[in-house]
Amino acid sequence: MPRTRVFYEDWQMECCGTPFAVGDEVVWRLVPYSGKDRRGNAGHGAEAWVENHGGPDRATVGRVHVIELVHQEYLARHDPLAVAHPEPEPGTLVLRPAGRALEEVPHGRTLQPVDACPEWFEEDEEPPPRQVPYRVRRTVGALVTLDVTGTVDVPRPAVDATPDEPESGDHP
Repeated sequence: MPRTRVFYEDWQMECCGTPFAVGDEVVWRLVPYSGKDRRGNAGHGAEAWVENHGGPDRATVGRVHVIELVHQEYLARHDPLAVAHPEPEPGTLVLRPAGRALEEVPHGRTLQPVDACPEWFEEDEEPPPRQVPYRVRRTVGALVTLDVTGTVDVPRPAVDATPDEPESGDHP
């Protein structure tokens, strides 16, 4: 039985994925990584990635052999005045920046073996400090070793259908 390593991105799981555990049989649309892939180095050593929003017409069937959560450390930058500031005088217009920029820390990736993949991934972060940059550790997905057992045809979802609407042709 061939084995392949698959990267399941956090946003793909949180959006449309189903949690899974070691030993579960899964059916996933897999897209092989290539040197020109838009995801670049995001594969974390995987040969393919899970695509829940399209992908090939055939899905890979396999049994989950190993799951490792992929953690990435980032340097976060923000305007310190957006975090802690004195209260303005009443009637004063104050413009405050929002958001932050994340920059990957080189070699800041770690793997954590787990028995099951969660549906929601956590970010290990304290409230932002006044000094910048500061470090943030995020779980960016799961690296899965899959024992491939075969492939199956999968229907493509209708382009106009949403989860709350029936697909065309399903109307009474």
